[in-house]
Amino acid sequence: MPIRAVCFDVGETLIDETRHWGEWADFLGVPKLTLFTALGVTMARGQSLRRVFEIFRPDLDFANVRKMRAAQGYIYDFLVTDLYPDAIPCLAALKSRGLKVLIAGNQPIEAEAALAKLQLPTDLIASSAGWGVAKPDPAFFQRVIEAAGEPPESIAYVGDRMDNDVLPARAAGMVAVLLRRGPWGWMHAERPDVDAAHLLLHDLAALPDALAGL
Repeated sequence: MPIRAVCFDVGETLIDETRHWGEWADFLGVPKLTLFTALGVTMARGQSLRRVFEIFRPDLDFANVRKMRAAQGYIYDFLVTDLYPDAIPCLAALKSRGLKVLIAGNQPIEAEAALAKLQLPTDLIASSAGWGVAKPDPAFFQRVIEAAGEPPESIAYVGDRMDNDVLPARAAGMVAVLLRRGPWGWMHAERPDVDAAHLLLHDLAALPDALAGL
Protein backbone atom coordinates (compact mmCIF):
# COMPACT_ATOMS: atom_id res chain seq x y z
CA MET A 1 0.00 0.00 0.00
CA PRO A 2 1.44 3.43 -0.89
CA ILE A 3 2.30 5.85 1.88
CA ARG A 4 -0.48 8.39 2.40
CA ALA A 5 0.60 10.03 5.65
CA VAL A 6 3.89 10.79 7.37
CA CYS A 7 4.25 11.59 11.07
CA PHE A 8 7.42 13.19 12.41
CA ASP A 9 9.03 13.14 15.82
CA VAL A 10 10.18 16.58 17.01
CA GLY A 11 13.52 16.65 18.86
CA GLU A 12 16.53 15.83 16.66
CA THR A 13 14.19 14.95 13.80
CA LEU A 14 12.82 18.37 12.87
CA ILE A 15 14.31 20.45 15.69
CA ASP A 16 17.99 20.79 16.56
CA GLU A 17 17.92 20.75 20.37
CA THR A 18 21.40 22.23 20.87
CA ARG A 19 20.09 25.64 21.93
CA HIS A 20 17.57 24.15 24.36
CA TRP A 21 20.16 21.95 26.05
CA GLY A 22 22.55 24.88 26.21
CA GLU A 23 19.90 26.85 28.10
CA TRP A 24 19.47 23.93 30.48
CA ALA A 25 23.22 24.03 31.14
CA ASP A 26 22.93 27.71 32.04
CA PHE A 27 20.02 26.98 34.36
CA LEU A 28 21.89 24.13 36.08
CA GLY A 29 25.02 26.27 36.38
CA VAL A 30 27.38 23.93 34.52
CA PRO A 31 29.47 24.46 31.37
CA LYS A 32 27.71 23.38 28.18
CA LEU A 33 30.41 20.84 27.32
CA THR A 34 29.99 19.25 30.75
CA LEU A 35 26.25 18.91 30.28
CA PHE A 36 26.59 17.55 26.75
CA THR A 37 29.11 14.96 27.96
CA ALA A 38 26.74 13.89 30.74
CA LEU A 39 23.98 13.59 28.16
CA GLY A 40 26.09 11.29 26.02
CA VAL A 41 27.06 9.06 28.93
CA THR A 42 23.46 8.87 30.13
CA MET A 43 22.23 7.93 26.66
CA ALA A 44 24.95 5.30 26.21
CA ARG A 45 23.91 3.72 29.51
CA GLY A 46 20.30 3.61 28.39
CA GLN A 47 19.20 5.74 31.34
CA SER A 48 16.43 8.31 31.45
CA LEU A 49 17.58 11.82 30.60
CA ARG A 50 16.27 12.86 34.01
CA ARG A 51 19.47 11.28 35.33
CA VAL A 52 21.39 14.26 33.90
CA PHE A 53 19.52 16.62 36.18
CA GLU A 54 20.02 14.30 39.16
CA ILE A 55 23.79 14.43 38.61
CA PHE A 56 24.07 18.21 38.77
CA ARG A 57 21.06 19.13 40.91
CA PRO A 58 19.96 16.17 43.03
CA ASP A 59 17.82 18.57 45.06
CA LEU A 60 15.91 19.82 42.02
CA ASP A 61 12.12 19.65 42.28
CA PHE A 62 11.59 18.31 38.78
CA ALA A 63 7.80 18.57 39.00
CA ASN A 64 8.09 22.34 39.33
CA VAL A 65 11.23 23.01 37.33
CA ARG A 66 9.36 24.65 34.45
CA LYS A 67 7.67 27.03 36.88
CA MET A 68 11.08 27.84 38.34
CA ARG A 69 12.47 28.66 34.91
CA ALA A 70 9.38 30.68 33.99
CA ALA A 71 9.89 32.74 37.14
CA GLN A 72 13.34 33.58 35.79
CA GLY A 73 11.83 34.79 32.51
CA TYR A 74 12.22 31.61 30.47
CA ILE A 75 9.65 31.00 27.73
CA TYR A 76 9.36 27.60 26.05
CA ASP A 77 9.75 28.29 22.37
CA PHE A 78 11.11 27.11 19.05
CA LEU A 79 12.87 29.46 16.65
CA VAL A 80 13.09 29.08 12.90
CA THR A 81 16.83 28.72 13.40
CA ASP A 82 16.18 25.66 15.59
CA LEU A 83 14.78 23.78 12.60
CA TYR A 84 17.16 21.55 10.71
CA PRO A 85 17.69 23.07 7.22
CA ASP A 86 16.01 20.13 5.48
CA ALA A 87 12.90 20.13 7.69
CA ILE A 88 10.63 22.61 5.90
CA PRO A 89 11.66 21.54 2.37
CA CYS A 90 10.86 17.93 3.28
CA LEU A 91 7.47 18.76 4.80
CA ALA A 92 6.60 20.92 1.79
CA ALA A 93 7.68 18.24 -0.67
CA LEU A 94 5.49 15.64 1.02
CA LYS A 95 2.51 18.01 1.04
CA SER A 96 3.04 18.80 -2.64
CA ARG A 97 2.81 15.07 -3.38
CA GLY A 98 -0.57 14.89 -1.69
CA LEU A 99 0.53 13.22 1.54
CA LYS A 100 -0.83 14.12 4.97
CA VAL A 101 1.90 15.53 7.21
CA LEU A 102 1.70 15.21 10.97
CA ILE A 103 4.03 16.13 13.83
CA ALA A 104 3.69 14.25 17.12
CA GLY A 105 6.41 13.55 19.67
CA ASN A 106 7.19 13.37 23.36
CA GLN A 107 6.89 17.05 24.13
CA PRO A 108 5.26 19.34 26.70
CA ILE A 109 1.97 20.96 25.75
CA GLU A 110 3.79 24.25 25.08
CA ALA A 111 5.51 22.63 22.10
CA GLU A 112 2.27 22.62 20.12
CA ALA A 113 1.96 26.41 20.10
CA ALA A 114 5.71 26.82 19.62
CA LEU A 115 5.65 24.63 16.50
CA ALA A 116 2.43 26.20 15.19
CA LYS A 117 4.07 29.61 15.37
CA LEU A 118 6.65 28.42 12.83
CA GLN A 119 3.84 28.00 10.27
CA LEU A 120 5.08 24.63 9.10
CA PRO A 121 3.32 22.91 6.17
CA THR A 122 1.52 20.32 8.29
CA ASP A 123 -1.98 18.95 8.80
CA LEU A 124 -1.60 18.27 12.52
CA ILE A 125 0.68 19.18 15.42
CA ALA A 126 0.29 17.16 18.61
CA SER A 127 2.28 16.37 21.75
CA SER A 128 2.47 13.55 24.25
CA ALA A 129 1.35 15.96 26.97
CA GLY A 130 -1.66 17.03 24.92
CA TRP A 131 -2.63 13.45 24.17
CA GLY A 132 -1.94 12.26 27.69
CA VAL A 133 0.22 9.38 26.49
CA ALA A 134 3.90 9.18 25.57
CA LYS A 135 6.09 7.02 23.37
CA PRO A 136 6.79 4.15 23.32
CA ASP A 137 3.30 3.36 24.65
CA PRO A 138 1.30 1.63 21.87
CA ALA A 139 -1.58 4.00 22.68
CA PHE A 140 0.52 6.90 21.41
CA PHE A 141 0.88 5.29 18.00
CA GLN A 142 -2.81 4.42 17.95
CA ARG A 143 -3.46 8.16 18.36
CA VAL A 144 -1.20 8.80 15.38
CA ILE A 145 -3.20 6.32 13.30
CA GLU A 146 -6.48 7.92 14.35
CA ALA A 147 -5.18 11.41 13.62
CA ALA A 148 -3.91 10.39 10.18
CA GLY A 149 -7.18 8.71 9.30
CA GLU A 150 -5.35 6.10 7.24
CA PRO A 151 -4.56 2.40 7.65
CA PRO A 152 -1.34 1.94 9.67
CA GLU A 153 0.48 0.30 6.76
CA SER A 154 0.05 3.53 4.76
CA ILE A 155 1.54 5.71 7.52
CA ALA A 156 5.26 6.33 7.99
CA TYR A 157 6.65 7.41 11.35
CA VAL A 158 9.99 9.21 11.26
CA GLY A 159 12.18 9.49 14.36
CA ASP A 160 15.73 9.30 15.68
CA ARG A 161 15.34 6.42 18.17
CA MET A 162 14.86 2.70 17.83
CA ASP A 163 13.20 2.25 21.22
CA ASN A 164 10.83 5.22 21.13
CA ASP A 165 10.15 5.46 17.41
CA VAL A 166 11.08 2.60 15.10
CA LEU A 167 10.18 -0.47 17.16
CA PRO A 168 6.81 0.74 18.50
CA ALA A 169 5.84 2.25 15.13
CA ARG A 170 6.59 -1.03 13.41
CA ALA A 171 4.68 -2.94 16.08
CA ALA A 172 1.70 -0.71 15.32
CA GLY A 173 1.90 -1.74 11.67
CA MET A 174 3.43 1.47 10.36
CA VAL A 175 6.41 2.02 8.10
CA ALA A 176 9.25 2.87 10.48
CA VAL A 177 11.96 5.34 9.45
CA LEU A 178 15.12 5.88 11.50
CA LEU A 179 16.86 9.21 10.96
CA ARG A 180 20.55 9.07 11.82
CA ARG A 181 20.68 12.50 13.33
CA GLY A 182 21.39 13.79 16.81
CA PRO A 183 23.05 11.72 19.54
CA TRP A 184 20.29 9.11 19.70
CA GLY A 185 20.18 8.71 15.94
CA TRP A 186 23.90 8.11 15.56
CA MET A 187 24.04 5.65 18.45
CA HIS A 188 20.89 3.77 17.50
CA ALA A 189 22.04 3.37 13.90
CA GLU A 190 24.71 1.08 15.38
CA ARG A 191 22.25 -1.13 17.27
CA PRO A 192 22.01 -4.77 16.21
CA ASP A 193 18.26 -4.41 15.69
CA VAL A 194 18.56 -1.45 13.30
CA ASP A 195 17.31 -3.67 10.48
CA ALA A 196 13.87 -3.38 12.04
CA ALA A 197 13.68 0.07 10.44
CA HIS A 198 12.12 -0.04 6.99
CA LEU A 199 14.34 2.91 6.06
CA LEU A 200 17.56 4.30 7.55
CA LEU A 201 18.20 7.83 6.32
CA HIS A 202 20.95 10.36 6.94
CA ASP A 203 18.79 13.40 6.21
CA LEU A 204 15.21 14.35 5.46
CA ALA A 205 15.96 15.46 1.91
CA ALA A 206 15.92 11.84 0.82
CA LEU A 207 12.65 10.97 2.57
CA PRO A 208 10.02 11.83 -0.10
CA ASP A 209 11.69 9.75 -2.82
CA ALA A 210 12.55 6.94 -0.39
CA LEU A 211 8.90 6.64 0.66
CA ALA A 212 7.75 6.73 -2.96
CA GLY A 213 10.22 3.93 -3.68
CA LEU A 214 8.52 1.69 -1.16
